[in-house]
Amino acid sequence: MATTCHVRSISLPSRSHPLNVSVENQLERLRSSQTTSASAYHKLSGLKVLYECVDDFLQLPLSQQTLSNEQHREGAEEVLKGSFLMLDVCSTTRDVFSSMRECLQQLESSLRRRKGGESGLATEVEAYMVSRKQINKTTRKFFRNMKSVEKKNPSAVDAVGMLRDVEEISLEIFQSLLSLASQPKTRSSSHGWSVVSKLFQSKRVSCEGEATELEKIDAELLVLKSSKDINPVQVQNVLKGLEALESSIQEAEEELEGVYRKLVKTRVSILNTLSH
Repeated sequence: MATTCHVRSISLPSRSHPLNVSVENQLERLRSSQTTSASAYHKLSGLKVLYECVDDFLQLPLSQQTLSNEQHREGAEEVLKGSFLMLDVCSTTRDVFSSMRECLQQLESSLRRRKGGESGLATEVEAYMVSRKQINKTTRKFFRNMKSVEKKNPSAVDAVGMLRDVEEISLEIFQSLLSLASQPKTRSSSHGWSVVSKLFQSKRVSCEGEATELEKIDAELLVLKSSKDINPVQVQNVLKGLEALESSIQEAEEELEGVYRKLVKTRVSILNTLSH
């Protein structure tokens, strides 16, 4: 008489589980933000919420059981490797934003020391552009390195598949932020502000109003660079715009720090799960 063996499968909670739904909903929101003019602040804030949902999901006993199962070991190891990649990318993005803020602070300091009637600001603005070029080198190196990252194949395991989706959208957001912060080689250095300004649209005002103000900064900075005589009113107007831009960058930096802490927590959760 034939004996029938029943093997109990290990799988994640159904897709209707509240924590699973929370992760998928947040993933969808972030994908939508990539097709809109959402600010750096909002994208990073959304990414932080996503990783809060992911960490809650990873605390589920059945989620831990699935990832630690030997049958899914290879996929789980890929997820662990991906968590390290996200930490590296987030750190790079944070460093770029920090460098950008330092560039702005240096330019602001130069403008504050200037008085009406003095010679033009070509030297100070050019120093800023040199710093921006160094930032561009960092971001371009990042993109070259990211080209070598293999595209993950879809997985039949829900836990691994979901975490890969999280990694994918995270990488897209970091890449989009860095690409906007990087000045294209084909663009004249005098237009660097236009590239930067698109990224840091304030969360407190409309996109249209912010873009108009930042375009004004672009134009006034170019005027200051070419002027022989400095108008104090012009300097003050540019300073106000620079200070607002610096404030937006600082807000994004703070969000990046929050995202980084969430990434660390997620990696620890994955490590703990795989070590049991």
